[in-house]
Amino acid sequence: MEHGSILVVDDEKSQRDILKTILEDEGYDAEVSSNTSNALDLIKKRDFDIVLTDLKMPGSDGLDLLQKILNKDSLMCVIIMTAHGTIDTAVEAMKKGAFDYLTKPLERDELLLCLKRAFEKIRLVKENILLHQQLEERFKIDNMIGSHGKMQEVFKIIKKVANSNSTVLICGDSGTGKELAARAIHYNSPRKDKTFSAVSCAAIPDTLLESELFGYEKGAFTGAYDKKIGLIESTNGGTLFLDEIGELNLNMQAKLLRVLQEREIRRVGGVENIKVDVRILAATNKTLEAEIKKGRFREDLYYRLNVISFLLPPLRERITDIPELVAHFIKKHNTISGKNIKGITNEALQVLMNYNWPGNVRQLESVIERAMLMCEGNEITIEDFHSEIKTPLYKIGNINFDIPPEGISFEAFEKELLTKAMERSNWKIVDAAKLLGMSYRTLQYRLNKFNINKDVELR
Repeated sequence: MEHGSILVVDDEKSQRDILKTILEDEGYDAEVSSNTSNALDLIKKRDFDIVLTDLKMPGSDGLDLLQKILNKDSLMCVIIMTAHGTIDTAVEAMKKGAFDYLTKPLERDELLLCLKRAFEKIRLVKENILLHQQLEERFKIDNMIGSHGKMQEVFKIIKKVANSNSTVLICGDSGTGKELAARAIHYNSPRKDKTFSAVSCAAIPDTLLESELFGYEKGAFTGAYDKKIGLIESTNGGTLFLDEIGELNLNMQAKLLRVLQEREIRRVGGVENIKVDVRILAATNKTLEAEIKKGRFREDLYYRLNVISFLLPPLRERITDIPELVAHFIKKHNTISGKNIKGITNEALQVLMNYNWPGNVRQLESVIERAMLMCEGNEITIEDFHSEIKTPLYKIGNINFDIPPEGISFEAFEKELLTKAMERSNWKIVDAAKLLGMSYRTLQYRLNKFNINKDVELR
């Protein structure tokens, strides 16, 4: 069975013949060449996995061939063979980029072991390239799902900001895809070949978050037996995504502000300031302006983060994207689960488009994944949804609203409905009035009646 392709370059015919026989017996596809010039002609015609070349040959030698292969930006591994095995020659070959160095006469087992390690390296490099290509494709802006006008505006902003180093603040409800947008910015930026790190500020206790972000020195606290490099330092040259930035306590906000201003960090328990080059992308589902008024968020940090900002619309404001999203999730989970669901019935799709989607796109994917597991045919039907999705909705004006729970008063229900209408209209009374199908004055009266304003928290 063929394992890979190897080109043997040696001016001695007997050596070429012996190596070709050994390699073919092991299942390799082996070709031979007597000199550097002929070897380069063969390499132009096809890509070999490994070039096994003699060091000393008449005219151009093995080191020249090595350099020309590396200049070709090839993935080929070059292994040098020589009967003149000196430390200096070996060091020079390795410095120039040779994978390994073998001394003649070659030992069969040593040769095969060296080839095995070389092919393992080639496999890992190819897997890494493939993974990177898949990540780039996955987060390529043109492939992000959303034909609705609001999403198209988001895509335009992402394309504009990707090439800069500016801090970006991504706003939006939970489940709208803020991390996906952050990854799209990174993978379309000059930093795409560097690290992308993501951390949720809400998921890690305050006492641990500082160590996670900044790292710590040995002995900084009980249990710090070794030095730890934090996320900011390990992401140097890349992009750090801080999700739920509004959950940071004021002490951590001050430390993050220093990172943005001075481009340096200090590990916990350390005395040295360490310079870092990290692009910060942040996200929040809170209104940070309101948090500033309540004394829970630093105004100076807000302005540092809010160099560029955009809002990801909730799914209920772009329901025309639901059919495309559903098709995408069916295809995705067919691949994951090995199922072969062809699509969704029109009736089931209409149910999805009538639903309010408090959990946004993340909830939609969860619903589709469950429906696919429950589906017994080749199309998702209404019967495959759980009861919450099939529950009818109130519709007042142009707004769908979940049936209120038993026991809630009409006044409380009306207040919640009015508040949600204002939120969906970005707190513009004229737009909310149109959404609810009532006059501007009537809505204004009701808002005053319930003391509804942007700073009032809901029940």
